[in-house]
Amino acid sequence: MNRILKDFSIMLRANLWLVPVLAALVAALFYFVAPPPPMHATMSTGGVGGGYTQFAEKLRDELAKEGFELKLVHSKGSRENTERLLDKKSGINLALLQSGQGLELNQQQRDKLINLGAVFQEPLWLFARQDLSIRALNDLVPLRTAIGTAQGGLRMMIAPMLAANQIDSENLPEIWSTLSGKKALSALLDDQVDAAFFLGPAEGELIQAAASHPELQLVSFNQAAAYRARMPFITQVEVGPGLLNLATNQPPRSTTILSPVAMLMANESFHPALTALILVSAQEVMRSGTLIDEPDTWPKNLPHDFEKLTEAEYFHTKGLPLLQRYLPFRIASLADRYIILVIPLLVLLFPLFKVAGPIYRWRIRARIYRWYKYLRDIDKQLNNDTLPQHVDTEIKRLTELQNELSRVEVPLSYTSELYDLHLHIGYVLKRLANLKEQQQSSS
Repeated sequence: MNRILKDFSIMLRANLWLVPVLAALVAALFYFVAPPPPMHATMSTGGVGGGYTQFAEKLRDELAKEGFELKLVHSKGSRENTERLLDKKSGINLALLQSGQGLELNQQQRDKLINLGAVFQEPLWLFARQDLSIRALNDLVPLRTAIGTAQGGLRMMIAPMLAANQIDSENLPEIWSTLSGKKALSALLDDQVDAAFFLGPAEGELIQAAASHPELQLVSFNQAAAYRARMPFITQVEVGPGLLNLATNQPPRSTTILSPVAMLMANESFHPALTALILVSAQEVMRSGTLIDEPDTWPKNLPHDFEKLTEAEYFHTKGLPLLQRYLPFRIASLADRYIILVIPLLVLLFPLFKVAGPIYRWRIRARIYRWYKYLRDIDKQLNNDTLPQHVDTEIKRLTELQNELSRVEVPLSYTSELYDLHLHIGYVLKRLANLKEQQQSSS
């Protein structure tokens, strides 16, 4: 056992040159592979208590399970979220945008935004007083109608609908108001307006409040197919009887509404490696669905006006990357990034270790063969009778060499070569001793 350990120690010392080579290869590996993705991001959401904020809060909680920190920043809605994504100084990486938002942007602006996928529907609701008969959008012209502010997400949805009905959005009826949200609902309940548009989830506080009021009715968009044909970024949703409120049976019959979708968007500061983590967390948020969204259907890869990351396309078609299905995100992400260089690294290491054997043999034998040059020089001088007169000096040097060789360590398999050197030194010493005797006898 001691002999084996001794040989192993000799082998290690002989191959120490591999250490800096391997260190250089590993350093190159870490240098050329991009650093791991950050475990934090900042997301622009929406108003406090709104659908965007509710979704973002659930997303934040899901991401926290993986040790990922998602900071939320409230906003006024889709338009402000877009502005923040386009502003490099905003510090925003993610945001929720309403489908159709791309129509307001030029190509250069659209190229700066990345669509990770649609994550839920945000339906458009029209509530009106029970005594009114509203069958089309034009029926609202003589009525006091709340349509939201000019810069709000609600108006962004309604504007193309008005245009399709040849209603000039720049010269709206004077009796129409720019109220939205809670103010619009309060005005509707106080009989200050006759009808009001709302944008938000069916479970939202505003929609539930309107649906539970006996004096209000949910208006059906009977021309939904026509709007869908002109506005491809919206979907048509059927709301069954009592879906919003069973107690009031609201709506009392199957009602058709229109719905844009909320798109999870990113900008150039977003790290692509985070895509699968974000989307699988969004999937968990929407796993149970909503009143109008079926379970396990979101996020979706819907047609859009924005670029989509390769990582997002992969998730929507094949799901999570293989390693992330079985490993925590941090470990899977690191492995994913470094595994792509394992093959080229092995290609480099294979010839390296292939030459290690010959180099090892050369280094071991070099410990022995380097003495042969000295022996050869003495042998030549003996053969040519040119050896210096100081034979004693050469005898002394060879004797010291023999002592030095006794301390040279080589593996067991090379011992015979070491003993051969001992024999050859002894042979030369014998010749020198004979020469010395001849010199003494002649004198």
